[in-house]
Amino acid sequence: MNRQSITKSKQKIQGIAAALAVLLWPSISQAHLVNTGLGPIYDGISHLAMSPDDLLTALALALLAGLSGARAGRNVLFLLPPIWLLGGLFGLGMKQEIFLPLFSILSFLLTGALVALDRRPPLLLILILTFGFGFLHGFFNGTAMAARAGGGFLALFGISVAVFVLVALISALVVSMRKHWARITVRVAGSWITAIGLLMLGWTYRGMG
Repeated sequence: MNRQSITKSKQKIQGIAAALAVLLWPSISQAHLVNTGLGPIYDGISHLAMSPDDLLTALALALLAGLSGARAGRNVLFLLPPIWLLGGLFGLGMKQEIFLPLFSILSFLLTGALVALDRRPPLLLILILTFGFGFLHGFFNGTAMAARAGGGFLALFGISVAVFVLVALISALVVSMRKHWARITVRVAGSWITAIGLLMLGWTYRGMG
């Protein structure tokens, strides 16, 4: 593929990422459960699509796993959903909602930066990030449900299913990319995830300092 085609691919991804940033801009992210009226499992599935911090974290981990190869992709695929669910179950035991936006935003900001750098981190580091960030986001989801009576285990199961599907599709797509220009587009996506994280971080803490 020539330089002009690569430039067009970058521009398309930048346009998509910019649109995503606008859509994800509303004030600060929250860990509350989306109510679809279709039952707790569907509420959980919808939650991932409507929660910027959760969605971008799962997406960034999937991109990182895909860039690191098939083995990393399989490990993240089968580790992230159950860890997310486990964190949610721990959160259900809390009596009040706990949400730390700084840690939530940093989870996808840092992972997105690793994607942009394309340094192929060791598998152990990828697994540590997957475990830590997955448990963290699941825990926030669980405490929100416990505080607002929002579906419990079934809703958490719905979230974990959505995470599994997202990681399976994205990581498999990235692993299949062999061309250099294709990996560049993935790195551009990682840079935009990082940029969105910086924007959300600044927006969240705009009144501090």
